[in-house]
Amino acid sequence: MTLIIVESPAKALTIEKYLGSGYKVEASMGHLVDLPKSRLAIDIEHDFEPQYITVRGKGPKLKELLSIAARADEVLLASDNDREGEAIAFHIRNAILKKLPGKTIKRIVFNEITPDAIREAVRHPREVEENKVCAQKGRRVLDRLVGYNLSPILWAKVKNGLSAGRVQSVALRLICEREREVVNFIPEEYWTLDALLNKGKVPFKASLVKWQDRKFEATSKKEVETVISQIPTGSMTVTDKEIRKKQQKPKPPFTTSTLQQAAANRLGFTSRKTMQIAQQLYEGISMGSSRVGLITYMRTDSTRISDVALDDVRKYIKEHYPKALPSEPRIYAASQKAQDAHEAIRPTYVSYEPEKVKEYLNRDQLKLYTLIWERFVSCQMSNSETRLTSYTIKSGEAEFRCHSSAVSEKGFLAVCKLLKSKDDDDAQRIPDLKLEERLTFVEWKKDQHFTQGPSRYTDASIVKMLEEKGIGRPSTYAPIISVLLDRYYVVRKNKQLQPTVLGEIISDLLTEQFPETINVDFTAKMEDRLDAVEEGTLDWHRMIGDFYQPFHEKVRQVQATLESVKGFLEEPTDQICEKCGRPMVKKLGKYGFFLACSGFPECRNTQSIPLADCPREGCGGKIVARKKANGRGREFYGCTNYPQCDFISYFKPTEQKCPKCGQFLVEKSDKVHGIYRACINDKCDFLHYESEDGDGERQH
Repeated sequence: MTLIIVESPAKALTIEKYLGSGYKVEASMGHLVDLPKSRLAIDIEHDFEPQYITVRGKGPKLKELLSIAARADEVLLASDNDREGEAIAFHIRNAILKKLPGKTIKRIVFNEITPDAIREAVRHPREVEENKVCAQKGRRVLDRLVGYNLSPILWAKVKNGLSAGRVQSVALRLICEREREVVNFIPEEYWTLDALLNKGKVPFKASLVKWQDRKFEATSKKEVETVISQIPTGSMTVTDKEIRKKQQKPKPPFTTSTLQQAAANRLGFTSRKTMQIAQQLYEGISMGSSRVGLITYMRTDSTRISDVALDDVRKYIKEHYPKALPSEPRIYAASQKAQDAHEAIRPTYVSYEPEKVKEYLNRDQLKLYTLIWERFVSCQMSNSETRLTSYTIKSGEAEFRCHSSAVSEKGFLAVCKLLKSKDDDDAQRIPDLKLEERLTFVEWKKDQHFTQGPSRYTDASIVKMLEEKGIGRPSTYAPIISVLLDRYYVVRKNKQLQPTVLGEIISDLLTEQFPETINVDFTAKMEDRLDAVEEGTLDWHRMIGDFYQPFHEKVRQVQATLESVKGFLEEPTDQICEKCGRPMVKKLGKYGFFLACSGFPECRNTQSIPLADCPREGCGGKIVARKKANGRGREFYGCTNYPQCDFISYFKPTEQKCPKCGQFLVEKSDKVHGIYRACINDKCDFLHYESEDGDGERQH
């Protein structure tokens, strides 16, 4: 009997069905051996050797695996084919050999859970890759040293119970820096002018691009109306027509980061949700009497496709879309930073079209599988071709332009449904116009706009930034975001990542005191060094030694000299506790600032921090953040005099007052204006406030 040890029960179930009798497949449930959580467990004096223990609660599982291994002829370790998986295999191998010296133990890996791939892996076992284990060990030790040295500084100087991480702190810094850009951005007003024209009964819009031989630019409604008064509407004439063809190439198959980005943008999935669903599709879905791994391994930075998969997809395209089959397969170059250990993310069988597997998948699984299937099939199809027609229309000193587009060759677009571009539906349809043709004027369309400032990061954009900067690896993108959310250093609002007050305080402190460590370039450099360890060109002990001594000296210096900000975070207020009559104190908790009774622990009364005065005339209440009684749903802002006062707003009050009516401003966001400030008073037309001294008002 051969014992195969994988990481998850779902994967074990799928593989055991493929191999049949003579094989027993068990799951380790992840790491069985790791560093303890309660202490540093790194021997600084002896080359930074980690002091591993059996993970708490995993003792019975390890004992069970040892018992089965004792009865097995050989053991095959089939944990995931990445650094973490290699480390899991390494520790299980060592635990078995310690108990059962001489036992035959080998390592097998596969990129997809299909009968052929599993049998091929079993036929070609190998040894555990020590260099890959060393790279995982180096990362684990490095992260432990950073976390266990920085966290006590936060406990002493900011608040008990806080924690810091090497990679997460850099991601937090990026999010906080973007937040400052968002808050400090001042929108500028501008106007556009379109003419609604007719040919026959077909209306279309043409945009004013030039006025008096200069690019048209207007910053006020008055400027636009002045221009309108000088344009003769009865002489709108077509003066130029340009036709060109534009080809669009299909995108490469998905990597981990591009899958997370596409799932966030197209489906609204968080990175964590995307990876959870991808894991389910990879490990196996029950389809009647069989279980099938529907996609290849979902943690990869490579766009490489195996020859077998290429042959499979080209046969499919030839059968279903013969006109869209290129003469040669498309080969996509990997990025310079890609490790290229795995193939791209693709369906294991192209013949399993989304419609064919629909009944076996839940709604979210089907959506993600469809994205992966469409992206893979389309990546091996021919370019699409679009016919673009551009018209120039003149009247007096005004020059207008309009554009239309029509797909002349679908190419890869023939297979894209969920991946179809929204622009295809939004494109304006313009009737065929001839030179010197005079058009009928219908009306003017003048629109106010505001320049768009930087957007807060979303799951998609922060993953893209992390990848571009070389921070983290495919397996860490989703956990980085999750840790920041779980620690409440960042919150997700309207799908955007926004730092909390606590997150900004921590980021500012760490960035100011440890600029060399909480640094994008440093973090990317360490990733490169870990890659060098895996390649066998750098010893991990040396990598840690070069980092630790100057870092540890800096930690001692900061601990001794940095002034505590705990006093700033806990301030007395003039609010009185309604339960015991003692003063309330402003405190910073896990979920932000709140008011707590100074009589704690005898009195445990707490209140939300008032954000503004209630705008209802004669109310006298305060506006505070609220959630529904069950704690679910969108956060809103209501009056402390509820239920007597039923004021509600879903927009957070700011500290700024409206210069026109004196009520508070709230932060709003939309596609037209971006992020801006608006007055809470419905009867006030104040849109936003550009500077603290009152200059630069903008109105509706």
